[in-house]
Amino acid sequence: MEKIDYRKKLKHLYQPSAKEIVIVNVPKMNFLMVDGEGDPNTSQSYVEAIEALFAVAYTLKFMIKKGPRAIDYGVMPPEGLWWTDDMSTFSMKDKSNWKWTMMIMQPGVVTKTLVAKAIAEVQKKKDPAALGKVRFEALAEGKCAQTLHLGPFSAEGPTIQKVHQFIDARGQRVGKHHEIYLTDIRKADPAKWKTIIRQPML
Repeated sequence: MEKIDYRKKLKHLYQPSAKEIVIVNVPKMNFLMVDGEGDPNTSQSYVEAIEALFAVAYTLKFMIKKGPRAIDYGVMPPEGLWWTDDMSTFSMKDKSNWKWTMMIMQPGVVTKTLVAKAIAEVQKKKDPAALGKVRFEALAEGKCAQTLHLGPFSAEGPTIQKVHQFIDARGQRVGKHHEIYLTDIRKADPAKWKTIIRQPML
């Protein structure tokens, strides 16, 4: 059976250094996605989105492992796109007006047909509240600046500011604020949380 570690295969995108900000070209990739809005710290819909995404992602993993391609791979970390209707009001302090898309990257072997089958399977077994909101969609961010933030989400402000200053000195910010959550925050000390901060740019 073929085993693929997509974090290693896409190391330049999923294993950045915390010591520097780098420019990366993010290709078109497929994701399971759920949309929502509101402060993720207090929003039940955010919790439900994560639950549904992981349920479908793990079901897909085991379907593919047992299927004709017989590929084994680790489920990718959750990612979030965050924005407000007016990005000039986007604030780390007040998240009540945030809009978001939570997502998990899927390998190329995953198809719309497989996703539909996985969703049906999850519905039979668990039927999480946000399952009906899960969609399968491509995202192409192109040129981005990114770095690794070490520590709790509440301390991300200075890291995000550095990324923005890096971009402003070289071009222009576009698109949505993007975070990739490499740590299982249920188990790890907040001081050791690892979060990729990514911002598309021109």
